[in-house]
Amino acid sequence: MKSDADEIVSAIMAKWSVGFSRLDAVALASLYSKSAFFFGSNPTLYRGREGVSAYFNALPRWRSPIVQFSDVKAASVGSDAINMASTATFYLDEDDPTLSVKITWVIVREDGDWKIASHHVSSKTPLI
Repeated sequence: MKSDADEIVSAIMAKWSVGFSRLDAVALASLYSKSAFFFGSNPTLYRGREGVSAYFNALPRWRSPIVQFSDVKAASVGSDAINMASTATFYLDEDDPTLSVKITWVIVREDGDWKIASHHVSSKTPLI
C-alpha cells in the first residue's frame, strides 16, 4: 500500500513528466514553491518560479523529450514536508537514454498545495 508521501510524489512526478514532455516552462514552474531553490543540469542556482521558468525556457527545443523516474523513494518529514530521491532518465530525441541523473526534491505544503521547494540533480558517476 502506498503512503500519503508516495501518492503526493507520484502525482507531482506525473505532472512534471507531462510538463517536461512539452517543455512547458510555465506548467513546470507552477509545481515549485515561490521560494524554490533549483539546481538542474548546469551549475547555476535558480530561485523561485521565475528562476525555474528561466531554466526550462533556456533548454534546447528537443523534438520529443521524455523523462522516466525510477528507484523512487519518498519519506514524510513532519506533516508539511516530504523528501524524495530518485533516478531520472531523460530521452531527448531518440529511443536511447541521453542522460540519467540522481534527483532529489524537498516538497512542502504551500498555500494548501504541495510544491517542490528544493530541486537538485547530480551525476550518477562517482566523484571520489
